[in-house]
Amino acid sequence: MEQRANLDQYITEALKVLRAGGIILYPTDTVWGIGCDAENAEAVKKIYDLKKREDSKGMIILVDKADRINSYVNEVPEIAWSLIDITDTPLTIIYSGARNLPTNLLPPENSVGIRVVNHQFCEQLIRKLNRPLVSTSANTTEKPSPIQFHNISQEIIDGVDYVVPMEAEGEPTGKPSAIIMLGVGGQVKIVRE
Repeated sequence: MEQRANLDQYITEALKVLRAGGIILYPTDTVWGIGCDAENAEAVKKIYDLKKREDSKGMIILVDKADRINSYVNEVPEIAWSLIDITDTPLTIIYSGARNLPTNLLPPENSVGIRVVNHQFCEQLIRKLNRPLVSTSANTTEKPSPIQFHNISQEIIDGVDYVVPMEAEGEPTGKPSAIIMLGVGGQVKIVRE
């Protein structure tokens, strides 16, 4: 019961920060991520600034359920639904024709990487926020992605508005998601296995 109360408290704190345009450091189903409300351009800019990353390099978003993808992509190829249904490991799919997202979140070709997250804390946070979360690795550009919380630099920890305690659901797996790109006509290109 205490664990449930703590999870609710962490979600409440994270929601306050996200709704105020802040950024959080949080566990996901893959690696620790830096995140914000994916529809807030100013919050997205804060992440780029913290990571010292060019905004021409897009970041992925996490959704709590597959149906939410329709709100952010002009057309979801049929094969995407099949891939989402059959995968048993984290899978990010890059879609063309992004919409309803700030331009600074997207690369010049207007695509967006979306992952249906399988992580209780993230799912509940996204559901209560009612918007997707940006998810990018908790490192600055040119530095390796940290596998565990203790590998995250103090610069990143100090640069976010809220650090979700590890107990929210334990340490992430430390393995980034597979990434595939869907082209016109349902062509599949593996970006990262």
